[in-house]
Amino acid sequence: MACADIDMDIRADEEPHRGGRRGAPMIQYYQATEMMPDNRKPLHDLLQKHPAVLGSLQIVSGLFSVGVGILFSVTQKMENSFFTLFRVSQMTGTPLIIAGLLSNLLFKYPALLPVSFAVNCGFIIVAVAGACLISVDLADWNEVNDQHLRMEVMELCLLGFEVFLSVILCFWFVKEKHQKSP
Repeated sequence: MACADIDMDIRADEEPHRGGRRGAPMIQYYQATEMMPDNRKPLHDLLQKHPAVLGSLQIVSGLFSVGVGILFSVTQKMENSFFTLFRVSQMTGTPLIIAGLLSNLLFKYPALLPVSFAVNCGFIIVAVAGACLISVDLADWNEVNDQHLRMEVMELCLLGFEVFLSVILCFWFVKEKHQKSP
């Protein structure tokens, strides 16, 4: 075991001794001699906005839409509504799930940005067509299908939320594309 006998007293009458010189203490400052390059990953600004969160919301709402569509397919006759006949929930839920997956993969694969943008734009077009079909069903409201029509109203509201998410993502993607180009 090592042991040392060192004087730890503070003496005010002596000046500090540094590097063999007596006098004022030596003060050194660090100064960078060259600038370090900025190591920013691709899509840095976009990824700071966390598109994966919106992508996860897209996946969850897409799964909910597909579930509602399966419920309608099981409980309602085909000829009762356009919503069931054209499988609007499955038609809108499936591309939304794909768009959400692509938005989640942007962090790992930034090259998927144009694909994600195209899928989100495609979903918006499909969602507008689905909203038109739901609106036609709601225009023919009767008391026999009251429960199903209420579910269609809920699906229409969910579709509006899903379109809102896709519009936000498309806006962010376009903004990122414009920042990249000179």
